[in-house]
Amino acid sequence: MRIGLIVNGRLNTVSSGHLYNAQLVDCLYEEGDDVEVVSLAGDGLGRALKHNFNRAFYDNLRRADFDLLLQDSRSYPSLFWLNHKLRSEIPYPIVSIAHTVQHETEWRPWLKFGYRKLEQRYFESTDALICSSRMARVAVEKLLPEREERPSMVAYPGSDRLPGGISQHEIIARAQKPGPLRVLFVGDYEQRQALFSLVSALNYLPLHQWHLDVVSDFTVESGMVDRWLQPMLDMADIGQNITFCGMPTEEAMVEIYQRNQVAVVPDGDGVFRAAIVEAMSFGLVVIGTSRGASIEIIKHGRNGYRLTPNNSIPMARHLALLIQNRRLLLRLGLEAHNRFQTHPTWDESMTAVRDFLLEIVDRSHSFAPADWE
Repeated sequence: MRIGLIVNGRLNTVSSGHLYNAQLVDCLYEEGDDVEVVSLAGDGLGRALKHNFNRAFYDNLRRADFDLLLQDSRSYPSLFWLNHKLRSEIPYPIVSIAHTVQHETEWRPWLKFGYRKLEQRYFESTDALICSSRMARVAVEKLLPEREERPSMVAYPGSDRLPGGISQHEIIARAQKPGPLRVLFVGDYEQRQALFSLVSALNYLPLHQWHLDVVSDFTVESGMVDRWLQPMLDMADIGQNITFCGMPTEEAMVEIYQRNQVAVVPDGDGVFRAAIVEAMSFGLVVIGTSRGASIEIIKHGRNGYRLTPNNSIPMARHLALLIQNRRLLLRLGLEAHNRFQTHPTWDESMTAVRDFLLEIVDRSHSFAPADWE
């Protein structure tokens, strides 16, 4: 297949959505498909909206020799109007990769209304949907007009990106190891408020009872640590208990997972984050949010916890419980590891996506006008 892929920014970023897209591109390459990635500048709504009226961008897509055009749905501000212009000009179908819908997480009413209208207009212009969670598919289908269904599928992020792993014996030994509870935070700049809330929760607990590793890209941004965390670190004298790991290599990330016992992976924006399953693969107790896509894999009190987003009090209570009850920590960690073993691999998920795309291409060719053949 000859495939175009439109994304915001670059694929080699910490974003869970970009990791998903990059894994899909790798799978397509391995199967011999030709993929052209179009990276749009994602710095601001105003600039994104202008893409709809960029004549060169439009002409390049209109003349492209694609069998299919993939689009990350988070690029909707750049495409909501342009797609409708394209549909009568192109022979190839438009398939959206949906990780979430933005308007559902917006709390300001006027922005929520505006985002919903733009997203609705965008999804109406697509021919099929690939969703990274069931929650994402339901959210998108709510935006489509009645009796106007789209071919769709759900393909979860895979579970096996990182080499190595951990045995049940190692999980048992780690849970019984004396010393502070080892907590890991995994998130990007957009989850900075969740990190601030986690540090606030840990501030309720005695310093000798915990240590926090932070894996995030925003900690290396100029001034970001100072702006969000430094006042708290200075006032509470807890900086010595926090290690900022930046963006580790895959080998370093394996070591980070192996030495920690609990992973906090914020998903309040609805995106199903690959880090949830990765943490489970190393037997960590994963704490997600009560309104995110993690509800599809985290069973509260069985293999992890789902808590109210950005609320430090419930977080502190649950961390204190795990500190005091290492048998509970062990049971949840083992259950998390068991859940990981039933999760699809990246190869299984992305191969299913490619099979779906082949069906869409075959269907589009069978209905294409003669002058487009």
